[in-house]
Amino acid sequence: MKKQVKNNKSILRRNIKNIIIIALFIIVLNAIFSIRNSYSKVEISYKSEYASQGDTLWSIAERESKNNKYYQDKDIRYIIYDLKQINNINNSSLKEGQEIKIPKI
Repeated sequence: MKKQVKNNKSILRRNIKNIIIIALFIIVLNAIFSIRNSYSKVEISYKSEYASQGDTLWSIAERESKNNKYYQDKDIRYIIYDLKQINNINNSSLKEGQEIKIPKI
């Protein structure tokens, strides 16, 4: 009886080790593929535009969604968010003459 309990414990330890090894392997593979997929093969450059009277981030995003391959098939809300991040804009209001950097391919 004691031998069977001992064998069950050793089997359990081996199974736990195997599960941990498999989990670590999956985590490492996931990290490798997520890093590899995050690099774009397309080089991004930026163009500068200056806000005119009446320009809004929405109007700029709408225009860029139609005319800029970088933003092709992207939701306008995503484009606005991206422009805010690139230009360190905290709110949605623009000042006349304000420089807006816009990514392009």
